[in-house]
Amino acid sequence: MRKAYILLVMGVWVAILPYLGFPYSWNDFLETLSGLGIIYISYLFYRELKTKEIKVEKTFDNFRENKFEVGGEIKQQ
Repeated sequence: MRKAYILLVMGVWVAILPYLGFPYSWNDFLETLSGLGIIYISYLFYRELKTKEIKVEKTFDNFRENKFEVGGEIKQQ
């Protein structure tokens, strides 16, 4: 939940950044840094989602007869 809060704060920061009156060089640097921060937090969300994802178990046909090939002929077990 903390990452969601940080992402929300960074979104608000990016929204109000143009109106704070920073010089253009600072503004460009802060926007770039903020964008990279949002990308990093989003990546952490993605990685966390992938680790929590429920893995689908594969089921196999348990009723298939086992067959072994011995010397050219097929023998059933």
